[in-house]
Amino acid sequence: MAKAVKRNYKKEYGKFQSSKKSKKDRVARNKSRRKAMKGGLVKKGDGMDVHHPKGVYSKTVTIITASKNRGKKEKSRLKGSKRKWLSEYSLY
Repeated sequence: MAKAVKRNYKKEYGKFQSSKKSKKDRVARNKSRRKAMKGGLVKKGDGMDVHHPKGVYSKTVTIITASKNRGKKEKSRLKGSKRKWLSEYSLY
């Protein structure tokens, strides 16, 4: 059996979460969350998420439970995805 490769989380954070696109997306998500809070649709700690069915920059949002929103199928998690970082870290 081959050893599992230890993930470098600091490197992953630096590569993805601090990129300009990721920051821009995060700003858009936070903005729509604040707008929903101001409208009284959600509040801190209520277990609800602002769901963006047509993408982060769409004006169309729905309020659903956090467990349903985070359990949705995402294209990058489906079989046949070209996402490489999951395949790089073998457990066996």
